[in-house]
Amino acid sequence: MTATLDAPPTASASERRQAPRKPPLWRRVWRDRVMLLLALPGLLYFLVFHYGPLFGYVVAFKDYQPYIGFVDSPWVGLQNFASVFGDPGVWNALGNTLKITLTQLVLFFPAPIALALLLNSVLNDKVRRFVQSVVYLPHFIGWVIIVSVFQQILGGVGALPTFLESVGLPRYDMMTDPDVFPLLVTLQVIWKDAGWATIIFLAALLSIDQGLYEAAAMDGAGRWRRLWHVTLPGITPIIILLLILNLGSILSVGFEQILLQRDNVGPDAGEVLDTFVYFNGVKDGQWGAAAAVGLVKTIVGTALVLGANKVAHLLGHEGVYRGADK
Repeated sequence: MTATLDAPPTASASERRQAPRKPPLWRRVWRDRVMLLLALPGLLYFLVFHYGPLFGYVVAFKDYQPYIGFVDSPWVGLQNFASVFGDPGVWNALGNTLKITLTQLVLFFPAPIALALLLNSVLNDKVRRFVQSVVYLPHFIGWVIIVSVFQQILGGVGALPTFLESVGLPRYDMMTDPDVFPLLVTLQVIWKDAGWATIIFLAALLSIDQGLYEAAAMDGAGRWRRLWHVTLPGITPIIILLLILNLGSILSVGFEQILLQRDNVGPDAGEVLDTFVYFNGVKDGQWGAAAAVGLVKTIVGTALVLGANKVAHLLGHEGVYRGADK
């Protein structure tokens, strides 16, 4: 007797069902009207203050005159970009910007991570909350006050130079030393924003499964091994996400902070792209050149974010976003 294999059953035409048709757009809008109304204020905010100003970049291609307007100002094409890239001041400002950015990337970016790990290791809830409140506070202080505080400590007649003179050492005014200016502004950013930046990392630490720590401890892993094999991998996605987002603002290092201290060290060391745009665009009326610098900053920041996000995907991380097919 020969065994036969049953052929897979085939559905008849009447049994085949078509995929449900998507309801019309107006029905979907009416169905989700409450959620759309709740999202409307946020949408309007981004449209008015983020996407609307993008049309102003047309100034980069015109000899813009405020009293003439966008439409009637003469079109000059790439002339503004040629004048910008031919200006030595732009390259000096770009070099200073990159120095400060790299210094902050090396010193400031790891500071909130280390502080979050230290706060997470504090077992007493009252002590941890008190320390968190203290380190959050400088974020709400303006740059004018912070620069004044550093001037009183590190300035020519501040506490540190006075102490050095009292022990027989020469006075040292860090606030006017152009060689350490990138380090100075980085220390100010750390003091002001390191505590505030720990909020995201503390939330990421709380999301780590505590069973992983218990399993690692049962396997004989000490504190440092648990930190290396459990804690850091648990917050790695957040670290990569924030690193990618920081790359988007790599050419922006803080306008107000730098402007307050630019004259102390001189334009050769204190001029950055943001202050260059202010002095050449707003004060000197070179609107087209200033807009060209802003447009270049936007393009470079976008390219860095997209490139870094792609590299994160190649390394197996989520990055900022993934495509719909992932």
